[in-house]
Amino acid sequence: MTPAQIAKSDTEHAHQAAVFAWCAIAKLHGFNVANQWAENGQLIREYYPKPIPELHWYHAIPNGGTRGDDAKTRAIRGGALKAEGVRAGVSDTFLPVRRGEFNGLYIEMKKPSEKPVKATSKGGVSDEQRSFGEFVVSQGFGFVVCYSWKEAVENLIAYLNWGSK
Repeated sequence: MTPAQIAKSDTEHAHQAAVFAWCAIAKLHGFNVANQWAENGQLIREYYPKPIPELHWYHAIPNGGTRGDDAKTRAIRGGALKAEGVRAGVSDTFLPVRRGEFNGLYIEMKKPSEKPVKATSKGGVSDEQRSFGEFVVSQGFGFVVCYSWKEAVENLIAYLNWGSK
């Protein structure tokens, strides 16, 4: 199943799952093989693969999602998550790899329909998410909002290739 097929429902979750599927291939075989697989569904390994081992540490931060169907279940689950340290506004994913001036890259995923029409629009980003982004940038981390699995992949490639030319 290709990233486009995984993201077909166009939900934030589906696009994030598509990013991680792409990363699983890139980690083992490199960007070129992962991009080719995403494009045509064929996994053609290059003779000299260029694995991206840093992607092993790219991970999701489960601060969102459903808490249950009824109010009582949501309250109980929400309280348990808060006690565990879940914080509103924290980005969906993080790559703890230093590149250039940044100590790592946070990616906030949004579904494509939330992409802003104007550069000054919020684009589905909450005040807490915007505040988190500003904070982590002030602490030396990269932060980007991506509105599809393709945008996230493009940002991961650009970030990991930064300084390697």
